[in-house]
Amino acid sequence: MAVGDPRAHARGVGGACETDRMVIPDALVAGILSIFLFLALCGALALVVVSLRKPTDIPLLVAGGLVVLCLLVVVVSPVNVPVIVGLGITLLGVTLAVLGGNPVTRRILTIATHGRVPDGDNGGILLQTASASEAPSAATPVHEVLRGGATIGYLERLSVAVAIVAGFPEAIAVVVAVKGIGRFSELAEAEARERFIIGTLASLLWACIVGGLIRLAIW
Repeated sequence: MAVGDPRAHARGVGGACETDRMVIPDALVAGILSIFLFLALCGALALVVVSLRKPTDIPLLVAGGLVVLCLLVVVVSPVNVPVIVGLGITLLGVTLAVLGGNPVTRRILTIATHGRVPDGDNGGILLQTASASEAPSAATPVHEVLRGGATIGYLERLSVAVAIVAGFPEAIAVVVAVKGIGRFSELAEAEARERFIIGTLASLLWACIVGGLIRLAIW
C-alpha cells in the first residue's frame, strides 16, 4: 500500500469514529448508574432515619429493597464510578451501614423474642433476678444486662463496613472476638445469649451487605 493512500486514511478516521462511539455510551451508562446508586442510597438513608425516629416496617422494608436493588445493579452491571462520586457513595454507604443496622436489628430481635424482653435505659435488656428455687414474678427485682448494646452495635457496624470497603474482611473476625470476650460474663441467662447471637448476626449481616455493595461499586 502506498504511503498516503486515501483509503488507509479513511479507514483510520472511520476506526477513530467507531472508537468514540463505543467509549461515549460506556461513559454515559457509567454516569447514569453512578447517579442511580447515589440517589438510591440517599433515599435508603432517609428512610432509615425515619425508622429511627418512628419505628415502622414500611420505610425499613423500602430501604432494604433499595439496598438489594443497588447490590443487584453493581453485580450485574459493574459500574466505573468517578472518584468524586465514589467518595460520596462511600460516605453514604458507610453511614447507611452504621445507622441502618439499628432499626433492622431491633426489628429482627422483636420478631425473634415476640417482644417479651423489654429494653433497658442503657441500651441493654431487663431481666428478672430469681433464684433457682423460685419462679420469676412481678415482684422479682430486675437487672439490666448487655448494657451499651446500641453504641457497641454502631461501632461494630462501622468497623465491619470500613474493613470491607478497604478490602480487609478478616477484621470481622477480630470484631466478633472482641465483642464475644467483652460480653462473655453477661451470657449466663438464655435471653441474653439469644439476644447476643441474633443481634450480632443481624447487625453484621446488614453491615456486610452494605459494605459489599460499596466495595463492588467503587473498586
